[in-house]
Amino acid sequence: MEIAITPPTDRRFAVSLFSRLRTAKGQANPFPIYGELRSRGGVVAAPWGGHLVTAFDLCDQVLRSRDWLEPDARWREQQGDGTRWTAPSSREMSRTLPALNPPDHTWVRRSAGMFDRASLEQLSGTVGHITTRLLDSLAERLHEGEADFNALVGEELPVATIGHWLGLPTADFPRLRDLTHDQVFTQELLPSASQLAKSDAATAELRTYFTDLVRERRARPGDDPVSRWITVWDDMESDRDKADEAVYYLALFVLLAALETTSTLLSTMTLLLLEHPRQWDWLTVHPELVPAAVEESLRYDPPTHVISRVSSRDGVLGGVEVRKDEMVHLMVGAANRDPAKHEDPELFNLHRKPAHLAFSGGIHYCLGAPLARMEAQTLLHQLVRRFPRLTLVRRPSWAPRVAFRRLLNLDVALS
Repeated sequence: MEIAITPPTDRRFAVSLFSRLRTAKGQANPFPIYGELRSRGGVVAAPWGGHLVTAFDLCDQVLRSRDWLEPDARWREQQGDGTRWTAPSSREMSRTLPALNPPDHTWVRRSAGMFDRASLEQLSGTVGHITTRLLDSLAERLHEGEADFNALVGEELPVATIGHWLGLPTADFPRLRDLTHDQVFTQELLPSASQLAKSDAATAELRTYFTDLVRERRARPGDDPVSRWITVWDDMESDRDKADEAVYYLALFVLLAALETTSTLLSTMTLLLLEHPRQWDWLTVHPELVPAAVEESLRYDPPTHVISRVSSRDGVLGGVEVRKDEMVHLMVGAANRDPAKHEDPELFNLHRKPAHLAFSGGIHYCLGAPLARMEAQTLLHQLVRRFPRLTLVRRPSWAPRVAFRRLLNLDVALS
């Protein structure tokens, strides 16, 4: 049966949309712009080449299919010198777990061995204790007036949790958090030269930090994930330097994955509930809906709005021809509000049946998803119990990003 090929949408249309996404208004609420993009079809041409995918089912199909690959080191090298893909930070990221394809991805993921039920049970008490301490600080600040929830809680809980798990000095937490904010630019959709320079510098500093950490743990092993990874990789790799390099990339990946997106989830979840006071009030009376509130937040405004994949062969996606090695950008922030998937998708509704792509899918489903969910649920349970009268003081500001959402502040008070 012959498949009809839909002509690519005029790229100028997509150019105008992305210029609007980069404005303060577009950052604060990109969803009307996504709606315009989705109205042109499930697959449209990207301004810089490749395609943008906005249909939920097509995004889900790509994430689950082995025909679609990560833009790995081989693919990035093929893009040529002088491109964002060959920047030092991009090359470094191509060696971390999220950028690997099978078979490398398979055995690196297995070697990680983290966040199973037993390890989560061990961490749950720590997360609860950290959350209580942070909310104590929030309470003190609220007693004086308004407080920045993002700075006091949203940014602090993930770094304290993963820092404790990895056994890192608490004095290092602020610097690691700042480096993560800069490093993520290399993973953005269209990073500028200045943003890539920040990412390159942050990546170099993080490499020094974690290679030193691996060296220290090899000399003085303990009961921590890095020490365990060293043991695992010594059994898998006879070259000790290569084993240490593999452990470094695991530690780097864990920090970057645990901090940036989880911080955004925690603050965005709180913002959404305060923006919908009837839902907030309902939750204070029905805390059993906390898991549903977390999932609806992940659907409504996920921490990551874009996931990129590369086609392994010539084919057709949503009626559009895609060539081998051509990239598609899965606009999961738009797909999560696809009316073909959800009734009244613009409505924030805690009673909705969960279905979202916030944690990706297929073999690359987020390894840290269980931990992120536990942090969010622990925080929300304590938040609705301790601060039922919490209110939003003013609309927050957002970092100038498209793929990775980041709140810059979240000012709250008690009514």
